[in-house]
Amino acid sequence: MVRFFLTRGQQLGGAQATEQSLLIMMSRWENSHVEVTDPAYQRLFREFYGRTNEELGFPPEIENQSAEELRERLIIARSIDPATLDMFQRQVNDLRRSDHKFGAVVVLDQLNGLVRQIEDYRTFSVSTRHRERLAAILTDARTLAGWTALDRGSQLQSWQYHEDAKVSAREADSPHLLAHAAAQQAVILLDIGQPAEAVELLEYARYVAENRAPSLLQSWLAAAHGEGLAADGQRDAALRAFDDASSLLPANPVDPEMPFLLLNDGQLVRWRGSSLLRLGDQDAINQLEAAVRGLATPGLNAVRGQTNLYVDLAFAYAAAGDSRGALEYARIARQLASRIKSDRQQRRLANLELPVPRGRSSST
Repeated sequence: MVRFFLTRGQQLGGAQATEQSLLIMMSRWENSHVEVTDPAYQRLFREFYGRTNEELGFPPEIENQSAEELRERLIIARSIDPATLDMFQRQVNDLRRSDHKFGAVVVLDQLNGLVRQIEDYRTFSVSTRHRERLAAILTDARTLAGWTALDRGSQLQSWQYHEDAKVSAREADSPHLLAHAAAQQAVILLDIGQPAEAVELLEYARYVAENRAPSLLQSWLAAAHGEGLAADGQRDAALRAFDDASSLLPANPVDPEMPFLLLNDGQLVRWRGSSLLRLGDQDAINQLEAAVRGLATPGLNAVRGQTNLYVDLAFAYAAAGDSRGALEYARIARQLASRIKSDRQQRRLANLELPVPRGRSSST
């Protein structure tokens, strides 16, 4: 918030406090020691939170000030051009690359700010062509922010981001963005123990994309559907979905139009192995170990996916009664989860139950 106030305040030519002064003022405002009376700071609060004076507890805006502010925002939105739109997409792509390498800890705050900025431009743009492109970029940013929020353990924030992403995908008139947002949202349902609802949402996602999306996305959606079916205990349907995913995967699984998809043969193996683990299938270890060997492929793996893989292996070896294997993979997974601050995976590891070594009773 302080960074926003400093940058935006300078643009508006109003609030000119230093960073240290702002930190002190924020503390006084938040603790109700001092009221926000300066119209310049009231405006910055309105822009940051997207709320009215009344909602923020300030005196009502003077009507002519409100009209002037609207005119200014419309003028700013009119300044958007194709180069600016390309810049926004590059920013999302750069944050995605950082997320793949370092995890959510370094990108979530930046994504939150970027989403607010793009939302603001879209809200006040009257150009249909620009609004559609802004909505597409916003959908991409929202699904990425939702995914990182889930990794940080905030299911509610993640859900809202995905709900908003589905709305902007419809404005962008993009079935493939809508399908991707819905399928990714289903993972939240799996995390909170609602597999039947997740399957329903995944079926909707595949329906939306049917005959309207590239084969790479069709493959990804089939694999996601397979994971949901496995979580719901539908073994045969899950395996059929993974067979569909393998048959749909293109020879070159890279599509510059869908940078949010990271999928190849190795990752399908990992996904299938994770689903076999959900089904209690003994072949899960073989599939997951094969996926570990596939990590050597450069540029096609994200640190979050690697962490998930090692957590799955810890659970697979524990289920097989191999405490040594479970401990080794749990150690690697903990290191990665701690490094990227993945609350989601750390929570999973906290529920890992190691098998009782042979020769000892369960009470030992």
